[in-house]
Amino acid sequence: MRPYSYRMVFLALLCATSIASITGATGSERKIEAHDYRDKNFDYFVTGDPYQPRASHTEFMLALMGGGGSVDAAYAAIASHAGHGHIVILRAVSDDSFDPDDGSYGKSFANEWGPVISAETVVFHNRAASFDPRVIEILGRADGIFLAGGDQGNYIRYWKGTPVQDALNAHVLADRPIGGSSAGLAIMGHYSYTSLDGGSMESKTALADPFDSGVTLENNFLRLRWLEHVITDTHFSKRCRLGRLIVFSARIDREQPTARVLGIGLDENSALLVDADGLGRMATGSAGSAWLVKPQRPPTILVRGQPLTMSDIRITRLDQRGSIDLKTGKIGNPADETTDAILRGRPARVSFASPIMMRSVVPPDES
Repeated sequence: MRPYSYRMVFLALLCATSIASITGATGSERKIEAHDYRDKNFDYFVTGDPYQPRASHTEFMLALMGGGGSVDAAYAAIASHAGHGHIVILRAVSDDSFDPDDGSYGKSFANEWGPVISAETVVFHNRAASFDPRVIEILGRADGIFLAGGDQGNYIRYWKGTPVQDALNAHVLADRPIGGSSAGLAIMGHYSYTSLDGGSMESKTALADPFDSGVTLENNFLRLRWLEHVITDTHFSKRCRLGRLIVFSARIDREQPTARVLGIGLDENSALLVDADGLGRMATGSAGSAWLVKPQRPPTILVRGQPLTMSDIRITRLDQRGSIDLKTGKIGNPADETTDAILRGRPARVSFASPIMMRSVVPPDES
C-alpha cells in the first residue's frame, strides 16, 4: 500500500488549518480575505474568493498542451468542465524567483477564460511544500487543475510519493478536469520523460544511444484516465522531438512488456482535448498538430551504447479535422500517416515526418 493513500489525503484535508480563518479572543472563528503570500517552502497567489461554495457539477476532461504559447480554447475548456468554479494552478521552481505578474494564469482564468469563482496558484520551492496541510487543503477544493510549464524534474522530485501526488490522482477520480502545458504536459502520461539529469534530451543523442544517461523515464506517477498507456512529449515539431519519442516508446515497451505504449507529441501553441469517453480532438485555435507514435514490433537493435535500429513505427499527424479514440486506439481522419524506420540511429527513409526526426543545432536562446 502507498504510504500516502487517498484516505490519508482526505484526513489531512479535515485536519488542515484553514488559511482563510483566524481565531479571535473569544475562541470563535472569523473569516478573513484570502491574500497572496510567500512562504519558505511555497508561494501562494489568489484571484477571487476560494471560500465560496464549489461548483455544483464538474466533468472529466484532459487538456494536453504543447507549450510555447496559450490556446485560449483549451483553458476555457478547463474552466467550463470545472463548472466555472475553483481553479488551482501548480508550478515548481528551485528558488523564490517566480513573478506572479509574469503570465498570470489566475487572472486570465478569472477574466478571459472563465469566469471562474477563484483561481489559486501554488509555486513549490521544494518537496516539503507537498506535505503542508495548507497546500493539500487548496488542492482538495479544486474544481479544475492546471499544471504549468517549467521543469518536469521538479514536479517528480517534489510530488512523487507525497500527498500532492495522491491529491492529483484523487481529483481525476472525482470526474474533474486537469490540464498541463510544456513540463505540465510531460508528466501527465502514465509514462513520462522526467529530465531528472537537468538537461533536455536531444533526438540525435537518444537515437545514437537509447540508454544514454539523460534518457530518464518514469512510470506510475499520475494515473489519468485514458492515458494509462501513453507517454507525452512537448514543443514537438519546433524542437524536432520525434526521434526521442520513438526511443522513449521503444525503451518502455522493452522494460514494460504490457505497456503497448502510445507516444503523443504536441506542437507549440497547440492542444489536444480529451473528453470523458476518451475521444481526443485538437482545440480550436491550435497552430500545430498532435503526433501519434505507435511501434508495431520490437526493435532490431536496442542495446546500451549502440544506435537504435527499428522498423514498422506508425506515425500519425492529427490536425483539427482528426481525432484519436484513446479507448479503442482508432484514429479518425488523420492529416498524415506513415510507417517509418530507424537504421543505425538515423531515419531509414524520407517521409513527411523526417524534418522533425532530429536536429543538429540547438538554438542558444531556447528555454
